[in-house]
Amino acid sequence: MKRARRIMIGLIAALAAASAGAQSLGAQSLGAQSPGAQSSGAKSPYPQPPGELAVDKLAHGARGDFGARLAAAAMARTAHKVRYDPAYVSIPYPMGDVPSDTGVCADVVVRALRAEGHDLQALVHADMSRHFAAYPAHWGLSRPDPNIDHRRVPNLETFLTRMGARLPPSRAAADFRPGDIVAWNLKGPRGFLPHIGVVAAETAASGRPLVVHNIGAGPMAEDVLFDWPITGRYRLDEAKLAGSAE
Repeated sequence: MKRARRIMIGLIAALAAASAGAQSLGAQSLGAQSPGAQSSGAKSPYPQPPGELAVDKLAHGARGDFGARLAAAAMARTAHKVRYDPAYVSIPYPMGDVPSDTGVCADVVVRALRAEGHDLQALVHADMSRHFAAYPAHWGLSRPDPNIDHRRVPNLETFLTRMGARLPPSRAAADFRPGDIVAWNLKGPRGFLPHIGVVAAETAASGRPLVVHNIGAGPMAEDVLFDWPITGRYRLDEAKLAGSAE
């Protein structure tokens, strides 16, 4: 299992490297499809995300604990057959998504939150349009790009931190609750390859909570919480998340 996972990590790294150039070129050639904001605070031509997203959902909080619901939504993703594909894709805005049979690790989080009525594409884009300089500059872009920004783990970590969701580091399984979002560095001290997943309500025989993630073979629930160095753990407040969409 560990050997297979190492192979998967190597494949992900190779795919990411191969697609990085294409993503950069695609972002630069979007023209009118890309936001015109080139500095913090500049106005985006994209509409701001609506206060109530166009999805079939009950009122916030009406179905119990948000973390438990998010964990269940993430676990539901394991029933979907998804081919790992980090290619740059132009998608609609808001509520845009890549083809449902493709995705990367970030799409597990994006799709789980969308099932609960929260559009990370719109939320991340709105915040980046106002505070672009606060986000990582790993990709050489000078403005937000709603086609890809919300699908990049460093951007998600920045957004979650800005939402006040970041928690202190911990190696204690008991500190992790269903619905917590966890980010790792798959390469550890040998480099940087970001990864992200959602803590499930179910636990492994080890007593550790399972994590729903996509490391190359589609969404899976696995006992991998402490398999790689954790770069961040986050617990979203649904009221704050809903408020950021207004």
